[in-house]
Amino acid sequence: MPGLVTKALLTAALFALSLQAVHAQTTPTSPIEDLPVAAIFVASSGLWEDEPAPAAATTTTATSEAPPPAAAPPRRGYYKVVAMRQNDGTARIFMQQIAYTPNGPDLIQTVELEEFSKFKAYVTDIRPESSSGNGNVPGLFVTVHLKTDPMSTETEAWTVLIDELGDMKIERASN
Repeated sequence: MPGLVTKALLTAALFALSLQAVHAQTTPTSPIEDLPVAAIFVASSGLWEDEPAPAAATTTTATSEAPPPAAAPPRRGYYKVVAMRQNDGTARIFMQQIAYTPNGPDLIQTVELEEFSKFKAYVTDIRPESSSGNGNVPGLFVTVHLKTDPMSTETEAWTVLIDELGDMKIERASN
């Protein structure tokens, strides 16, 4: 009977240790652990700015001369272009619009760049136009380097351009 109790205690201890290991693997200890392992390239670049919403119309009476409400400051942020590796080695590419907030970056939207998904791209690099920061001019310009045949030695360069109005264009690089 003592051998049975020892076996039961040993089994319970091993089970408890395995639960701790699972908990350690699923509980991130730092923000980098939140990044999916399928993310193979991330480029943060560009600048966007929303016009502030117009202030609500107010009426004043002779007895109250309240000043009009101050206009809200414009929202500002940057873009992020991310390549996510798929099981077959190709990649899906996403563009994210991120706002600067007092509490840190805030994701506004994520859009898949389906132009790249159509031809099953093997992404080899994503580069911003400049590595000196986001600049002062609204828009985005990044170059995506890819192969459509994984055995090819040559890569193709494609540009992702967002102009100051927010219109996006994806085209093969001309240089």
